[in-house]
Amino acid sequence: MLSIDELKFDKDGLIPAIVVDYLSKEVLTLAYMNRESLEISMREGRTCFWSRSRQELWRKGETSGNVQEITDITADCDRDALIVQVKKAGPACHLGNESCFEDKLYESGIPGNFSLDSLYELIKGRKTEGKEGSYTTYLFEKGIDKILKKVGEESTEVIIAAKSGDKAETIYEVSDLLYHVMVMMVEMGITNEEIMKELASRHVIDKKIKQEKMV
Repeated sequence: MLSIDELKFDKDGLIPAIVVDYLSKEVLTLAYMNRESLEISMREGRTCFWSRSRQELWRKGETSGNVQEITDITADCDRDALIVQVKKAGPACHLGNESCFEDKLYESGIPGNFSLDSLYELIKGRKTEGKEGSYTTYLFEKGIDKILKKVGEESTEVIIAAKSGDKAETIYEVSDLLYHVMVMMVEMGITNEEIMKELASRHVIDKKIKQEKMV
């Protein structure tokens, strides 16, 4: 475990802090800390930065309520930059956006920005806005019974593929199942974040169950 004394602050006594959502891993903002604000952050468990424009300490969410609870802080190999993972209570950007990084400067066209969160938002858009000819919209129009039927069917397909030992087919069927489960989640108003929080709350994911022999 590093100590603050091992960090390299710049000539102004600052170190860049890249703030990341601990669940989605989305970069929320880039801020700066001095030694005092870092000590406060570690002591209080919430982000505190040094405002270069106001030249004063700045506790995130002090006025907006959009506090950031710190899960961990990691230094880079040169120890002159930090990644701060947080549980956010609201938008990170002062403009009201979830992240400060939303304006694209360049895009290669190479797929690379896919995530379960982006898939969830796409599915949610099909429910709220609809799209003619969309299978997802069709499922929402048919309702929960149809959606649950598809979840059941895809679960069976996963079992069959896995039992046959066909890895490629299993990947294909798991993807189908995951998609239909996410449609169900949207229909029920369940978010990815709620699922991730539930998983994160489970400290023990493997539990051996002993069965006593009937005498």
